[in-house]
Formats: sequence, C-alpha cells, structure tokens
Amino acid sequence: MRQPQSFLVINPFGIGDVLFSTALLRTIKDAVPSARIYYLCNRKTEAVLKAHPLVYKTFVYERDEFVAAQKRSWLRWWGVFRAFVGDIRAERIDLAFDLSLNTQYGFFAWLAGIRQRVGLDYKRRCVFLTRRRSIDGYKDKHVAEYYLDLLELAGIPTRVRRLEVAPDLESRSWAAAALQNLAVAPADLVIGIAPCGGDAFGKDAGVKRWPAEHFSALIDRLTGELQAKVLVFAGPKEKKDVAFILQKTGSPQRVFEFTGASLAQTIALVDRCNLFIGNDTGPLRFADGLQKKIVALFGPVDEKVYGPYPPEAHRTIVLTKALPCRPCYRDFRLSGCQRNKQCLSDISVDEVFAAVVHLLKG
Repeated sequence: MRQPQSFLVINPFGIGDVLFSTALLRTIKDAVPSARIYYLCNRKTEAVLKAHPLVYKTFVYERDEFVAAQKRSWLRWWGVFRAFVGDIRAERIDLAFDLSLNTQYGFFAWLAGIRQRVGLDYKRRCVFLTRRRSIDGYKDKHVAEYYLDLLELAGIPTRVRRLEVAPDLESRSWAAAALQNLAVAPADLVIGIAPCGGDAFGKDAGVKRWPAEHFSALIDRLTGELQAKVLVFAGPKEKKDVAFILQKTGSPQRVFEFTGASLAQTIALVDRCNLFIGNDTGPLRFADGLQKKIVALFGPVDEKVYGPYPPEAHRTIVLTKALPCRPCYRDFRLSGCQRNKQCLSDISVDEVFAAVVHLLKG
C-alpha cells in the first residue's frame, strides 16, 4: 500500500483540543514532507487553523448552521450538506484521522470518499472507522498522546512534539501597532493573564477560575514589584468579569485589557508576552503553542491530561491543590463541587508570584 500523501484531521471541539492535535500535524509533516494536511473544525477554531503553517485548507462544520438551513427547508439543508461533503471529496484525500469520538464525522469522511479512516473509538460509537483505537475516555496521559497513538495505526513513526500555533502577518502587524499605541516598549517585561475562561462548562464556567480578587492582588505585585506591563485576555462576554478584577488594582496605567480582540489577534498579542498566567482556557493554550513560559492554575481538570504539553520544568509550572475530590472532571463530566472551589481558592497569590519569579530567573 502506497504512503498516503494527503490527510484530513477531524476535530470539532474547542481551542484546547485543536491545539493538542498540532503535535499530530507536525509528526505527519515530518514523516511525509510533501503531505497536504486538511482540517475539519468548527467555526470558532477555524480562525486558529487558517493561519497555521501546517494546515493546507480547512473545512468547517457548524451544527447550528446546518440546523438553520434545515429550518428553512430540507432542500436548502441538502444543498448545504452536499456542498460541504463535495468540497472535501474534491480534494481526493487519502487518509482521515478522526478525533471526534462521534459517529457522524466518520460518516462524513466515508461519504467524501476517504478510504482510510483512522480514529479514536469512544464506547464503540465510531462505526465508520477502518482502523481504530478503543478508549473509554481520556485518563492517565495527555490528550495529545492519545492523538499521537493513532500514527501507529497509519504506519507513521510516532514522535513526541510540542504544540504549535502561529500568528498571521496581519494580526502580528495589528498587535505591534496596538502595543506601540499603549507605550509598551520592546524592552518591557510583558506578562499575559487569562483570568476567565471555562466556556465549555457553560453555567459552571466559574469552577475553572482562580478567584477574581486573587488576580487583582497578583496584578498589583506584577506591576509594582516587577514593573511589568500586564495584558489581560478574555472574551467579549467576560468584559464585566475583567472590569471587576481591574477596578481593584492600583496600577491601571500598566494594565491593558483585550476583551474585544479576535482569536488571531490574541495569538499575536500572546506572542509578545514574556510569560503567561492563566486558568485552564484558550489563551493559555496559545501561550503553550508559542513556547512561552507558563504558570497555569488547574482546579477541577486533570493537568496530566489537559495541561501544558509537554510539561517542562524550565518553562511550565502548574499549580494545583491535592484534594481527595480532584480532579472532579472525569469521563467528560463535571461532578458537583462540594468544597466551594477550594482546589483553586487555596492557591495563594504568594505561590503564583513565586512561580513567576522562578521562571523569569530561569
């Protein structure tokens, strides 16, 4: 059997899961330098992948858009669906890596004429795979390594790689101009902070967040003791949360919020940071993919499975509290918190600041 020359990676999940798959992309490209790598993603993560240097082309499947077409008419839905599958089929892709843990995406790959369909088979749901690795969840090792395990089924040597993300030229220019307007000089120590996050948990998003007052106190120490310029990242819906944190700080002239930046612009801004501090959230993944020094705050989620990858003592520090109930996010489900987020609130400002100083000295 000839070596596949074109690959489709299917991952319909969020920023973290997509970034975890970039180790897979790099290993494919190293093994097959002439490979064309396509990616099937959702609308939000498309912005991250379109600028990725290893991705030749993206396909977007957004369920809400297909449902909207169906509500207009079945004929409209059929036209949208046929065009979606037809776009993939036209590329004549050799092999698909299905990371979706779901039946429908393997079906899409089959309809698109991709003969080799390799993937993770979660609870025997993925019936359209031609080669599979059965799992009952992510545990004991990092998600990126589950993805890398699939390479063996495709006959590609497995290599552990770093996560990768890259700013596009337009966003890089925008970020440079924005920071210049804010009087952030090239020689300044710039620290990024992601104090919110947790969208995937919906109404329970707050369980992934270090206390807001802790962030306020930390920002004061970063700007006061280290004379750092601090960039605060959050989504548009989190603007009030950021305002609450910043109103309790004493150095507003050294702190700049970016709650309206696009994902591409956020990547470019994070690329300027010397160090990044964050909850388990998207901007933290960008910092990891950009090989930044990181202080990560993990509560309900297992850092061995979803944390910085690979864990490197000179670059990454993950702060947690060893409670008998943590991690309480298991098998894609979050159990109710009985300790009022103690796993995060017990992480002190002193601990985080000491971790920052340690990494900066290193």
